[in-house]
Order: sequence, then C-alpha cells, then structure tokens
Amino acid sequence: MRKIKILALIFSLSLLFNSCGEYQRIAGKGTMLERYKLAVKKYEAKEFSKALRLFELVIPSYRGKPQMERIQFMVAQSNFNEKNYQTAAYYFDRFTKNHPNSSKKEEAAFLSAYSYKLASPLYSLDQSDTNKALVAYQMFIDEYPDSERLAEANIHYKELKFKLEKKAFEIGKTYYKTAQTDFRNYNSAIVAFDNLINDFLGTKLKEEALYFRFKAYHDLVIVSTERKKLNRIKDAIAAYDKLVRNFPESKFLNDSDKLLSEIKNEQKQLVKS
Repeated sequence: MRKIKILALIFSLSLLFNSCGEYQRIAGKGTMLERYKLAVKKYEAKEFSKALRLFELVIPSYRGKPQMERIQFMVAQSNFNEKNYQTAAYYFDRFTKNHPNSSKKEEAAFLSAYSYKLASPLYSLDQSDTNKALVAYQMFIDEYPDSERLAEANIHYKELKFKLEKKAFEIGKTYYKTAQTDFRNYNSAIVAFDNLINDFLGTKLKEEALYFRFKAYHDLVIVSTERKKLNRIKDAIAAYDKLVRNFPESKFLNDSDKLLSEIKNEQKQLVKS
C-alpha cells in the first residue's frame, strides 16, 4: 500500500513538472498558435494568472482576427477571477464597444458595472470607482430593460448610491463636529447637509440630515455676536420648521424642541435689550 502511494505521488509530481515545463517552453519559445491554445487550456483549468500571461503574448498577433472576441472576453474574465476588478471593468467595457454584436455583450456590460462595484472602496475613501459603477449600471439598465439581471442591477445601483449619500452625510457631520473648535464650520456643515438633501432626493438619511442641519443653525446662534444673532435665530427657526414639516413624528423631535426653546429664549433676550 505504501509503495502504491509513493508511485502515485511520483506520477503526480511528474505530471506537475511536465505541465510546468510545457508552460515555460511555450511561453518562452512557442508559436503564437501554441500560446493561444495553451492560454485557452489554462483559462478553462482556472489557472487565470498563467492564462493572462499567455494572452498578453498573443494579443498583438490576433488583433482584427475572429479569435480576438473570445480572447478579449477571457482576458476580462481572468482579471475578474484574479480580483483585478478595475482592470476587469476596463476590459469588459472595451469588449462591449469592440464587439457590439457579440452574444456576450450583455454579460460583459453587467460584469463591467459589477467589477467597478467590487472595486468601490469604503464610503470614507475616494469614490471614483463608485461613480463609474453607477454610470455603468445606469447604461446597463437603459440598454437591457428586459434583462434577467435587471433586478440585481437595480439592487447594486441603490447600494452604490447610498454609499455616496453616506459619504455626503459624514462630510456634514465632520464639519459639525469640528465646528466646536472652528465655528465657521457650522456654515460648512449646513451647506453639506443641504447638498445631500438636494443631490439625493428621497435619501434615507434626510431626517437625520435635517436634524443635524438644525443643530448647526442652533449652535451657530449660541456662538454668534448680538449683531448677527437675530438673523441667525430666524434661520434656525426656519430649519426647525423644515424638519418638522418633513418629519412631523421625527425621532429627533424631543431634542429639537428643547433646542428651539433655547433659541426662542435668546430671541426674547435680544428683543428686551
């Protein structure tokens, strides 16, 4: 039994070394046809990094030839499987443009958008890939309204959009927090929350954004000079009214009512003086 296991191991190692030797030989000195065939073989065996190296070697020789459609899709798919999502998105997008009549165009369009989505980082980081994904998904939704992947595309689109909403909201909150040491940031916070509400109509963060917007107005009143305070009180009351008008049963109502009382007390003191 032990002898059989040793022989099986030797056989497996022999196959491995022969495979490696074949790959190195063809990658180094093989013909373009040999490289192409081996690239497809490695792709089908899910050895995507090796397939990519071979495809890079053969692409210049196959430009304009029928095989190029298949090569370009396999290059994109290999990068996707290797988690090179930005590169995959680029190649899937190129595929849709270079092969508009391909039976794989719809799949490539979806995977281009999905690749950008997977490349999209945390909301706190640069959102260039998020924006690219949104554009790609919108193009897919517009071009393939009857696609079996339409529902999935819409889900991904909403997730990506919310990431941008979250980033915009956190910018406003950061300005609000830092205003404790630099009161000028209260105005920056107000502008940021206004941008969120105007740029993302129907956002789930609208209630909280309106609450922090009101708080920023309230706090700005507190730190203002008497000369500016009266006009800022009016702005703060208007901000409160906007919150209550949009969310009459807001979970922030109790706290907002207390803040409003403070503002009105400030207003009374100003009127008396």
